[in-house]
Parts: sequence; C-alpha cells; structure tokens
Amino acid sequence: MRKIFLSQAGELAHRLALQVGQNGLVEHFVESYAEKFVRRGLLDHPARYRELLATLGREALLAMVVQVYAELPRYLTARRPPVLRGAEVQLAEALREELLAALGRAKSWGPADVEEFRRDAELYAQLTARTAKVKRQRKAADPVEGPFVDRCALLLDPSMLESARGAAGEFLAELERTTQDLLRSVFRRRS
Repeated sequence: MRKIFLSQAGELAHRLALQVGQNGLVEHFVESYAEKFVRRGLLDHPARYRELLATLGREALLAMVVQVYAELPRYLTARRPPVLRGAEVQLAEALREELLAALGRAKSWGPADVEEFRRDAELYAQLTARTAKVKRQRKAADPVEGPFVDRCALLLDPSMLESARGAAGEFLAELERTTQDLLRSVFRRRS
C-alpha cells in the first residue's frame, strides 16, 4: 500500500508541474490579466516575461503543494473528521517527502532548490492557516486574501496592486480547483 501511495505522490508532482509549466495555467493567467487590464508591457519583454512566468509558477506550485498537504488526510483515512493516527502520520510524511522529491525532479531542481521550496511551503502553510481563520469569517463577496494573493500581485503588477490582487485571488481559486481535481484523479484508485 505504501509503495502505491508513494508512486501516486510522484504522479501528482508531475501533474502539478505540468499544470503550471509552459502553456499552462500561469501563462494563461498572465496573458488574460494583460489583456483585461491593457497591460501589454507585461508580455512585450521576452526575458522579463519568462522570469515573471517562472516566478509566478513557483508561487503557484507553493500554493498547490500547501493545499495538497492540507487535504492529504482525506485521502489517507476513512475517519471523519480526517485525523491521521499512527502509521497514517508516517505515510503522510513520506508522501510529502516524495512529492517534494518528485517535484524537484520534474522541475530539474538541485537539492538546495528543493530545500528552499520546502521551507517556503512550510511558511506558506503557516501563513495560510492564519488567513484560513479569517477566511471562515469573511463573506463570499469579500476578496480572497493570503500569502499567494499578496506575493502574486506584487510580482505581477505592483503599479496596479488592487487590480492585480483581485486577479490573483481569482487565479488562486482556479489553482485550488485544479489541485482538488488532481488529488481526486490521482488518489481515487485507493478504493
């Protein structure tokens, strides 16, 4: 059973990397933003554009990986609420490790890059947990907040920060839906 889950972690990492890679969600997001807010300058400088896609792609992967970490218990136990115990805790940790290692392989990262990503994911998880409390209290019409939205907006278009924050919030919702779909498709074989 453990080997099956670990191979699924590798598959999930590969599919996450594909989603944010070339011609993926990030590129579509930036192009849509540039068109909607008439910000062609974001696309006109090839080197800057590639750097923007790479940086936003990493931020998107962080948000997606943190969501995977948070939802993993649902796929590892039949208990409701999904609280992991005993061997399930160890399996979850092994899955997280394999997910990061496979993501590093998919993105051609070195060990230092993987470790830096791990630290950033832990920080994102902590910040996301803090904003989750606020998120439960906010109204559906309120803008989405959190570390991804803030960083994405600053990277994307600091001169139009509120527009960029709104777009980043919508993009985060898209990333969350995509991650949820990937989790369901990769781990559904568990029955």
